Amino acid sequence: MADLGEFGVIDRITADRPQPEGTLLGPGDDAAVVAAPDGRVVATVDTLVQGVHFRLDWSAPEQVGRKAVAANLADVAAMGAVPTGLLLSLACPASTPTEVVDGLASGIWDAASEAGIGVVGGDTVSAEQIVVTITALGDLQGREPVRRSGAGVGDVVAVRGVLGWSAAGMEVLRRGFRSPVAMVAAHRTPRPPFTEGPVAARAGATAMVDTSDGLLADLGHIAAASRVRIDVRADLVPVAAKLRDVASALGQDALTWALTGGEDHALVACFPDEDAVPEGWEVFADVRLGSGVSVDADRWGGAGDPGWRHWR
Repeated sequence: MADLGEFGVIDRITADRPQPEGTLLGPGDDAAVVAAPDGRVVATVDTLVQGVHFRLDWSAPEQVGRKAVAANLADVAAMGAVPTGLLLSLACPASTPTEVVDGLASGIWDAASEAGIGVVGGDTVSAEQIVVTITALGDLQGREPVRRSGAGVGDVVAVRGVLGWSAAGMEVLRRGFRSPVAMVAAHRTPRPPFTEGPVAARAGATAMVDTSDGLLADLGHIAAASRVRIDVRADLVPVAAKLRDVASALGQDALTWALTGGEDHALVACFPDEDAVPEGWEVFADVRLGSGVSVDADRWGGAGDPGWRHWR
């Protein structure tokens, strides 16, 4: 990077990259201009730090780029919005090989293109380790945002996406393996069902969140914001047969991965009743009087914390 310089890096990231119609003014000025048809803008930001969120001996730079986009698009989806653009902040040492930055940029742009959006601007800076920060923008299409605080007693809770796969993939990598490929891929490049966020919103979702920290931890955010208790039915939690197979082989518990593993970025939403739940979503819990999150009417008593926490 030292050979290229700041503006050389920016050119390398942005040159010859097409922008969608919603990008009214892309990279090259002090700020970008993105269309906001709804008149409101959904905004979220997420940071991936080398050694905390990713390791380049575990993941290729392109995979890290895709992972960064996935985390942000899941947050936009959890508000019931559709993405409209991304801003990228890249920090890295001067000694970072250009192919690493090329790979990061490729993964970010590919994931953005698949979502129908562009990287509209950003910043680059020198740092002691690689830090990728993405800000995602979204549009509500005339709907109200689906907040964490809207769950009501009697609602049912459903999930769309996989649970526990990223945690399983990380455990596989920790033990020096590279397969099962599906689990490892889920950790390296999670594929959140972000198109399902607006689907849930249109169906009348009362609250929604993505599983970035872990199912129980993220349900706890809804419970606290809505001042309710969410009771999980362990037998209804969708635990894939593949996940059970990997857990058995490694001497782990698949249900614990599904309940507490983060970075799957599945969408979890509350609905007024089961008739309102969209096709493909799986009901696994209900909303009751009280506070916190329980599993089969009891506080979580499984091994480990209910989800990821920084600074612990």
